[in-house]
Formats: sequence, structure tokens, C-alpha cells
Amino acid sequence: MARTDTTVMWFRRDLRLGDNPALLDACASDGIVPLFVLDPALWGPAGPARRVYLTASLRALDASLRQRRSGLCVVRGDPVRQVVRAARAVGATRVHVAADYGPYGHRRDLEVEEALAAHGIGLVRTGSPYAVAPGRVTNGSGSAYQVFTPFSKAWAEHGWRTPVDPPTDVRWLSLDETVDLPDPTPPDGLELPEAGERAALRRWRAYLEDDLGEYDTARDRPGLDATSHMSVHLKWGEIHPRTMLADLSADKREGAATYRKELAWREFYADVLFRRPETAREYLRKEFAGMEYDEPGEPFDAWRQGRTGYPIVDAGMRQLRATGWMHNRVRMITASFLVKDLHVEWQHGARHFMRWLVDGDLASNQHGWQWVAGCGTDAAPYFRVFNPTTQGRKFDPDGSYVRRWLPELRDVGPRHLHEPWAVPDGPPDGYPAPIVEHAEERREALDRLERIKK
Repeated sequence: MARTDTTVMWFRRDLRLGDNPALLDACASDGIVPLFVLDPALWGPAGPARRVYLTASLRALDASLRQRRSGLCVVRGDPVRQVVRAARAVGATRVHVAADYGPYGHRRDLEVEEALAAHGIGLVRTGSPYAVAPGRVTNGSGSAYQVFTPFSKAWAEHGWRTPVDPPTDVRWLSLDETVDLPDPTPPDGLELPEAGERAALRRWRAYLEDDLGEYDTARDRPGLDATSHMSVHLKWGEIHPRTMLADLSADKREGAATYRKELAWREFYADVLFRRPETAREYLRKEFAGMEYDEPGEPFDAWRQGRTGYPIVDAGMRQLRATGWMHNRVRMITASFLVKDLHVEWQHGARHFMRWLVDGDLASNQHGWQWVAGCGTDAAPYFRVFNPTTQGRKFDPDGSYVRRWLPELRDVGPRHLHEPWAVPDGPPDGYPAPIVEHAEERREALDRLERIKK
């Protein structure tokens, strides 16, 4: 009797069938089990928005598999135990994955690999969630790039492979023991985008056709809704970045070139975190660990609730709670306000964002915060302190963003919308006065910088 070659495809951050090299590799066998492990180490800290969205994305993947007379096999528990158990249950010789370069995922995969090897089963890594895997882009001496611009140039020169087609003629297998997907309840008022590979492709095609041409000029205007909102689909691998890069390569507009740089930022931060995994919690530039910060208290609570008295900050924080997403320009403004106006250490804000962001990506989030806080990859960063009033006037000049998220200010005229404390009769009822005075806190932030420099 001919020997049966069975494999397991362990889905993680690649919840799609198309352009999935690991899946294509796994399908070169006599039978394949599509597996997802509900890992308590990831599910627990995920936050309500990501739990709800992840479940919806898994249901979409399951539906796609069922159209192929299969279904996603879901198990719950420690992946070291559950992956080995699943592989042995079907007599698999290999488990296929897209390589994980995050601190937890990289360590977990090494442990799973060791456990599988004890049973004569191989862990095969093919591809990653990135166009260029972290660690691949180096300078002339073989060292990592420390700042973005030279990295992005080398990244583009390195290039990436073209997308691959989804597998066909697959013999899908199932497990006898599985669990149902959870049904998490979203927080009141939370509205999330449609999940799944098909939704991702629809959104991307629509953006290419309708809005990409204006991306370079409109991307910093939160009131225009001119960005693609693809970050959540990239987070869960409902689309691969090289699929997007293949489309962008054929587009000669400036918007396409600018968008490509934003994808490069995602890959740069993944590279930084892979090389320096401790920076998920600690300072990239260690000298900033000596900066004097205030304990989070009532001002921090006001920031989280969108009650600081600075409209652009409050609008962003309320958008976060309502949608699980925040415009990138406003992410920078709100982060700067917390660290440099309220003098709260960046890790507190990063945790809050990771709790609520449906696109919460550890590398991009932590190193975006460190960039704003001045302790990250920017070469001369700390003295950059965003003025929330001038930022609001510049990037939300007609006030459409603020008025959408702050109904208390909808009747305030454009002259005072970004400084409602200057309204002759005071701020409208229900909207707070500023909790700090920006100019004063800017001076304090720079004074604290001088103290650690000495």
C-alpha cells in the first residue's frame, strides 16, 4: 500500500487562501488539515475589538474552506501541545506555517518545532506576513539599518516575489476533536469593518480605483477619510502586502509611491522589533529610560476618555473607542499629547492602543509610540512636540473630523473649533476646558530632556 503523505496547515496571521505560499507548500501532499489554535496567551490580552474581528475573520476563512468541502479545524490551548496533538491525530509528517518574527511567535514556534521533532514531524516555514522577511535587509557591512530612509531604499532594491495563486485539487482533512469558535460580545457602540479575505480584496480594489491617486496629498486629513483602512486586513493576513505591492508597481501616480513607503514603514518596524525584541516593552534608545515621567492618574483617564479639552486629541480617542481604529496623523497627535503634554510614559499609551485597536500590530504600535516619544528610530526626535491646536487647524481645517466625533462642538464656528476655550462665552456645555496649557507643558517636556542629557 502506498504511504500517505499528510500535512497540517497551521493558520496564524495569514487568514486567507490566495497568495499564501505556506498553504501552497502544504497542499503538495496527499491530504491537509487546515488548523487554527485559539492560544490563551494571545486571546487573553487581545482586547475586545481584536477578539470580535478575529472571530469574524476566522468564520470567513471557514466559509471559504466549506465551499471547498472542508472547514477550519479549531482547537484551544497551548500550541506546543495542541499542534503536536493535531499532527499526530492524522499521521502528519509536516506542519506548515508562515514564519512568525514577533517576540512571542518566534519563541513559540521554536518550542513547537522541538516538540514536533520528538515525534518525527517537521515544522516547515514558508514565507511570512511581510514582503521581505525581517532580518533580510542589511547595509553594506551586513548590519541592520537604524533609521527608516536608508532601510526603505534597500528594501525596495531587495524586492519581493510575485503573488501565487490559491491551491486547487486539494484533499482537505478534518480532526475528530475540535471546538466551536467563540462568540465575543463587542463593547456597546463599537462598529468594526467587514472581515475576511474577500472583504479585504474588495476594499483594496475599490481604493485603487477611487482614492489612491489622492493619497499623497490627502492622507494627513482625517476628515476626508482618504486612507485605505487596509491595516486591519494586513494585521490578520487577509491580504498579503506583496499582493498590494504588485498592484502598486503598475501605478505610476505619486499616491502609489507614497503608499508603498507606508508599507515599507510596517516592514521597517517589524525588522527593528525582530532584531531588538526587548523593545516591545523597553526603550530602543536606552538613555531615555532615565526620563522623568508622571504617574498616570486623572489626566491619563481624561486622555483615554477623550476629555482633555483639546478637540483633535479628544476626537481621535473617541474614534478609537467607537471603531477600533484611529487615523494615523491623529495617532501621532494623541501620542505626543500623552507623552509630552501630560508627561506619561509611552508604554501606558501603547497598552491602551493595543487594547482597543482592531489593527493592533505590536511592532508598528510600540515603535510608532517610541518614535513619537523620542526614544525610537528617529535620529533627532525629542524636541518635536505636536501642538494639538495648530495640528487640528492644519489637518482638519474645516472641522469635519472634530465635529463628527465631538457632538458637543458641532455648533462652534470654524474660528474657535480647535480652541473652544476661546469662545467668548466659554466652551459649550458638556465639553471640558483644557486640562493643561500646551505651551507650558512643552517647556516642561524640553526641560526634562535637558536633565537627562546632562
